[in-house]
Amino acid sequence: MLLIVQIALVLAVILVSLVLMRGGVNAKHLAVRRIMLMIFAVAAALSIFFPDVLTRFAGFLGIGRGTDLVLYATIVSFFVFMATTYQRFRNMETSITSLSRRIALDEAPKPWLAKHAPDDQNTDDLQQ
Repeated sequence: MLLIVQIALVLAVILVSLVLMRGGVNAKHLAVRRIMLMIFAVAAALSIFFPDVLTRFAGFLGIGRGTDLVLYATIVSFFVFMATTYQRFRNMETSITSLSRRIALDEAPKPWLAKHAPDDQNTDDLQQ
């Protein structure tokens, strides 16, 4: 039964890793993100199959249990996710504002291009 749970967890880690690998802002950001993601995937798979190694590593870092180490890593990852999401949201908001202003200027009425048909007719009547 333990082997089935381990295989399911490894498959879940692989699936999440593949989903997170898609997309990116620029080439450098994307490369760093993919490297960190692969390190996470390998560490997660190893911790599933060898939980004692995670506990020993946690002890080496001065943390009592491996589960506490996972909890701390999850909290740090969550804060990093929040920070990057906020930054991405601000960039998107700036882009939308710029696009909205450009569209408003492009679609605004241009009085200097409007035809003055009624005025032209009045001046023609006066000339005759």
